[in-house]
Amino acid sequence: MNILFELFLTFVKIGLFTFGGGYAMISLIENNCVEKKKWITHDEMMNVTVIAESTPGPIAINCATFVGFKQAGLIGSLIATLGMVFPSFVIIYAISMFLDNFLGITLIANAFKGIKVAVGILVLDAAITMIGKMPKRVLAKVIMICSFIAMLLINIFAWNFSSIALMLVAAVFSLVIFCVKGTPEQKGGVEK
Repeated sequence: MNILFELFLTFVKIGLFTFGGGYAMISLIENNCVEKKKWITHDEMMNVTVIAESTPGPIAINCATFVGFKQAGLIGSLIATLGMVFPSFVIIYAISMFLDNFLGITLIANAFKGIKVAVGILVLDAAITMIGKMPKRVLAKVIMICSFIAMLLINIFAWNFSSIALMLVAAVFSLVIFCVKGTPEQKGGVEK
């Protein structure tokens, strides 16, 4: 019962104090679940982030569900997910009940402009942390850098190209390389 309460409380805090959605929450989830509580390993966090990115639903909720399931099975996944969703639900419900023109209030509008900057920094922090802990494989880094440059060019020039299509291109490219080269373990060494 103690682990269920701890799961709920941990994800309520993450959900309550993080703005900007799943990417902004990744660094907090990693800090709490990997570094402080040691519920999952860094590799598991990387894997669940990638899987959560490609499955339906918000990335932070998918991560919470995985951590909860790993700690306490099905009931743990339900409690962790509830903890992640509960603060947002309460806040949005309160806003809808009491404030008709919430973003029309100058103070709130200005606060959200500042929050946008903070969210960008949180997302950048999560990306830098994940890149720093990636396996030191040249091919993985080349694919990542090419994807980043392609996404940057798509945004700068406002090309009509979906980020999902870009992920699929990277996935197909990686799969072709994997089929041609095999894994480093199959070759008996480590890829350089």
